[in-house]
Amino acid sequence: MLRNLLTVSSGTLASRLLGFVRDAMMAALLGAGPIADAFLVAFQMVNVVRRLLTEGALNAALVPAWLRVNGEQGAVAAAAFAGRVLGTISLAVAVVAGLIGFAMPLVMALLAPGFVGSDTLGLAVQDARLMLPYLAFAGPVTVMMALLNAQHRFALTAFSPLLFNLALIGVMAALLLRPIDASRAAVTIAATVGIAGLLQLATLVMSGRAGSVATPLRLSVDAPMRALLRRALSGMAASSGPQLLIVAGAIVASRSPAAVSWLYFANRLIELPLGIVGSALGTVLVPEMTRALRADDGTALVHAQSRGFELGVGLALPATLGLIVLAQPIVRVLFEHGAFAPDDTAATAQALMALALGLPAHVLTKALAPAFFAREDTMTPLIATLCGLGVAVVAAMMSPSATGIAGAIAGGAWASAVVLVVGAVTTFGVALDAAAARHLPRIVLAAMVMGALLWLTTRYVWPLASEARALTQALVLGGLIAGGLAVYGAMLALTGVFDLTAIRRRLRR
Repeated sequence: MLRNLLTVSSGTLASRLLGFVRDAMMAALLGAGPIADAFLVAFQMVNVVRRLLTEGALNAALVPAWLRVNGEQGAVAAAAFAGRVLGTISLAVAVVAGLIGFAMPLVMALLAPGFVGSDTLGLAVQDARLMLPYLAFAGPVTVMMALLNAQHRFALTAFSPLLFNLALIGVMAALLLRPIDASRAAVTIAATVGIAGLLQLATLVMSGRAGSVATPLRLSVDAPMRALLRRALSGMAASSGPQLLIVAGAIVASRSPAAVSWLYFANRLIELPLGIVGSALGTVLVPEMTRALRADDGTALVHAQSRGFELGVGLALPATLGLIVLAQPIVRVLFEHGAFAPDDTAATAQALMALALGLPAHVLTKALAPAFFAREDTMTPLIATLCGLGVAVVAAMMSPSATGIAGAIAGGAWASAVVLVVGAVTTFGVALDAAAARHLPRIVLAAMVMGALLWLTTRYVWPLASEARALTQALVLGGLIAGGLAVYGAMLALTGVFDLTAIRRRLRR
């Protein structure tokens, strides 16, 4: 399990780091005005669907169902079942993408009501329609990735999303070398999104691995398929809490100039730790816990749950403190280039600090949700997501500034986490093993020590570099981050949370 978690986390980390490069280029090309707002609303719609489909959400329904068929009826029946799922979902997603394209003006008006009556709405509709081919490719990609995950083939699914960012980075690098105006750049980047989806699909098809477990391809609307689709839809909605919260925030923010852009870039920084932890937990824990439940292995179930909590807290808490303390330097180094001005940096940093307060809640939800999905219960996580969404919308309407909306999103994340914790405790209980009981308090202590030392060093070191060149600022920021990680790692080792020798031995095994 540890190796699988590290594989998925490594792939997600690489994808997120490339995403930072992509977004830094995007900020330099588009800035934070109406053109950027229009593009980012459209891109956010596609990006949410991309994550909703390809980053572990479909595991909630497909993985337990495939494992059940494979265990009860054998590999041939499981392959036939997978072929029906692949054919049906691929066609359904393509049809939905076509309908969305036809109704795109209405869709954009709903996602950004503040754009109605302005040219920004037309720009958003144009960009979104150019991006739509990606959604058609996302259908088969989703099923193939879930099938590979069900067989513990995590490496290809973890690293294939890199192609999405690499394609966009290549095009934007060319645009930066031969500068064009922001409106033409937005159209060019939007058209590249569909090509990026085709690259990811081609990689999975050419690997041959997914196709061998999904044959023959069929279209099916029988009762088992309808039941799977119902669970898949509720499971995907339940897994998309962070994405739905940011979409809700963007709907409110569309009434304020540049607020959509500030929230987008701030949220991109939250998605690095959330993606590493959330994708790993959602992708790996569901198959692990499903197998434990089917085998009635209570020890394996508790082990999986405990390691999930340790990983979640161990990465989310230091990330939260680091993003709050280093918000201004990080935003300045990554995004303050070209059309992205110092005022945009200040507003984005404030939104980032507010969003970071909800990161532990997002990770707690990601750690608990697989326990419900493994039991084929997608309704409880869905209720938790909807409760959080309601809290966030009401709070955002009361404080419609970018920072206020970010705080509302964090509050919605905590509301979802509380509902899910209550549901877990009352339904099946939450059990942690002795190792987790020892490690979790020590992880919290290590994170607090790291945060305190990082705050002290940042307070006195960063002002010395704030007026230096961009390269010097990046080096200083990198030194601060590396120092914080070193302190955190040293504290974990000193308190006995991990033993590097034992970890290396387990990875080899």
